[in-house]
Amino acid sequence: MPALPPPGPARRLAVFALVVCVLAVVAAVVSFVAGNLIGIAWVLMAGVSSNMAWFYLRRAKQERAAAEAAAQDPVQTQG
Repeated sequence: MPALPPPGPARRLAVFALVVCVLAVVAAVVSFVAGNLIGIAWVLMAGVSSNMAWFYLRRAKQERAAAEAAAQDPVQTQG
């Protein structure tokens, strides 16, 4: 099984959130080195964006698993 889900909206959002997380961590480090306490806000932003990345990756994997299950069982009853 590949490490990343196939390209799609959820994967793009996960990659974007991961990039924001990395940039927020870099900004936090720079802020703390400069002696600014605004780095606390950057740490919080990194936490939120990492949770978003995890959520969207998990969502993409669930969508892929649902698509594979639907492909294996094409006859589904609706009700």
